[in-house]
Amino acid sequence: MAITTDVLNSLISITQFNKGQASKIFDRLRTERQLVVLKNNAPSAVILSPEEYERLAEIEEDYQLLLLAQQRIANGGMERTVTFNDAMVDLGISETDLNEAEDVEIE
Repeated sequence: MAITTDVLNSLISITQFNKGQASKIFDRLRTERQLVVLKNNAPSAVILSPEEYERLAEIEEDYQLLLLAQQRIANGGMERTVTFNDAMVDLGISETDLNEAEDVEIE
């Protein structure tokens, strides 16, 4: 029932945009992840908060990487793999080195 209530609360009419209420609509995205815009009582568009857009983009990227990994495994890509521990030894990195390393943001 809560999901249905959330969906109903996220509905906005295109008429609200036409009546100059866009600012109010965008302010709602501070507390809501998405809003569904209705045109002629049918869903016409979805407006996402920046945080929700980023979350969904990350999910999509992870899914694409999963598909690529599955494809590589299916094509025999596992024959050329190296275990995590072997890679650590080859690179001269210890578990302590990893734990003490600073977090890095990769863009």
